[in-house]
Amino acid sequence: MSNQGDHASPMRVLVTGGSGLVGRAIQHVIKQEGGAKEGEEWIFLSSKDANLMNAEETLAVFRKHQPTHVIHLAAMVGGLFKNMKYNLDFWRNNVFINDNVLQAAHEVSVARVVSCLSTCIFPDKTTYPIDETMVHNGPPHESNYGYAYAKRMIDVHNRAYFEQYGRRYTSVIPTNVFGPHDNFSIEDGHVLPGLIHKAYIAQKEGKPLVVWGSGTPRRQFIYSLDLARLFLWVLRDYPEVDPIILSVGEEDEVSIKEAADAVVQALDFQGEVVFDSTKADGQFKKTASNAKLRRYLPDFNFTPFNQALKETCDWFVANYDSARK
Repeated sequence: MSNQGDHASPMRVLVTGGSGLVGRAIQHVIKQEGGAKEGEEWIFLSSKDANLMNAEETLAVFRKHQPTHVIHLAAMVGGLFKNMKYNLDFWRNNVFINDNVLQAAHEVSVARVVSCLSTCIFPDKTTYPIDETMVHNGPPHESNYGYAYAKRMIDVHNRAYFEQYGRRYTSVIPTNVFGPHDNFSIEDGHVLPGLIHKAYIAQKEGKPLVVWGSGTPRRQFIYSLDLARLFLWVLRDYPEVDPIILSVGEEDEVSIKEAADAVVQALDFQGEVVFDSTKADGQFKKTASNAKLRRYLPDFNFTPFNQALKETCDWFVANYDSARK
C-alpha cells in the first residue's frame, strides 16, 4: 500500500471548484490552520480560470499547472426544483466536467485525484444506514437522477483508470455540507443555509420564520471545515480506489425542526416559528454509515453541530452583503 503523501518531492495540488463552499474551507485549512506541508503548492481554480466542460481548456489548465495531486470539486449544482427541471443539463454538463478533469489528470500523470460525490447518488429504495457498497444497487431518486448518475459514473471511471493504468483515483461522499461561503439562496440553496437566510430576514422584518415542510425529516450535517480536514487526510493517506463516506455518525442525525431551533438560537431570533406542511418534505432520511471512516480515523473530532452552526450564522451576518444568496 503505497502512501502518496510520502513522495520525496512536495505535492502540487490543483483544486477544481476552488471558490465554492468546500474549496473555501480547504483554503482556510491550508492557510489559517497550517494544513499545507513545507514546499507544497496549492492552486485553487474557479470557473473564471477554465471552462471545465471544454476538454481543450481543461487540458490546457492542467498542462499549465502540472499538478501532482487533484481535488475535484467542480460541478453544476442546484437545489431540488432546479434539478427536477433540468435533469438533462445536470447529466451532460457534469459528465463532461468529470471526464475532462479525470482525463486531463491522467494525461499529465497526476498521482492522486480525490473527487467529491454526494449522498444523493445512493439508490432511492435502500436499507439504512447507507454504506459505500450500495452506490450502484438501484436507481437514485427520480428528482435529480441526471446529477446523481453523473456523479456515480466517477466511481466507474476511477475503477477503470485503476484497472487499465494503475491510477489511484478515488472519491469521497459527504453528507449535507454547510459552513461559511455557502450558497444561502432561499429558493435554490440547501436546507440549512436557506433557513439561516430566512431567519435573518424574518428577524429584520419582525415576521414569523416559515420553515418548509413538517420539520420531521432527518439529516446528517457536516461542517465544511471538518470536511476540508478530512479531504486532506484522504488526499495524503487514504489508500483505496473505492469511495469513502465522510460524515458524522448516525447518532448525530438532526431533524429539520432541531436544525431550525439551532438557527433560532444562533441568530437569537425572537419571533414565531411556523412549519408549512403544505410544502414537500423530500426524503424522510438518508442515514449514512461512517463506520469505514471510523475504522481509519477512530479519533477524529467533529465540530459540535451547534458550535458549527453558530460560526456559520456569525459569518453570514458579518458578510451579508457579499454572501451568495
